[in-house]
Amino acid sequence: MGMSVTISAATAQDVEQIFKLQYLCFQSEAELYGNYRIDPLIQTLESVRGEVATDLVFVARLGEEVVGSVRGFTDGDGTGLIGKLCVHPRLQGHGLGARLLRAAESGLADGRSARRFRLHTGERSEANLRLYSKAGYARVGNATGEDGVRLILLEKDAAAPAYVASA
Repeated sequence: MGMSVTISAATAQDVEQIFKLQYLCFQSEAELYGNYRIDPLIQTLESVRGEVATDLVFVARLGEEVVGSVRGFTDGDGTGLIGKLCVHPRLQGHGLGARLLRAAESGLADGRSARRFRLHTGERSEANLRLYSKAGYARVGNATGEDGVRLILLEKDAAAPAYVASA
């Protein structure tokens, strides 16, 4: 009998697993851009520990193993900023990223009063762009990260329905 993946709030005990998972997951992004100095790969363990302590962080667990994570916080304008969504390579393509994204959105809307959500991804990250488009995000601009990677900025309203039925 197989185990199911559960989504829950991260705890201080999850920090090292999140840190290692992030490093593993963002290797493919670094390769895509030929840049191994992207933020998720140079972030320190202490920085991740600080995010888990102050931000809204969710993890996906398969038994005791952390196999996915996402982080978010609300800025002064009531925008929920979502980042560092990652899923272990062996579990990608099974909807886990979408589940983590929904958990972050729900947590930011319900617990942190976010009125809209914003995230970014690299302009060459086609799988990420498909995921965010399916989740209702629309492109609102471009930016260049501190690491030099060209980013696409995406947003959606927190109250926006995913689908509208017509008669």
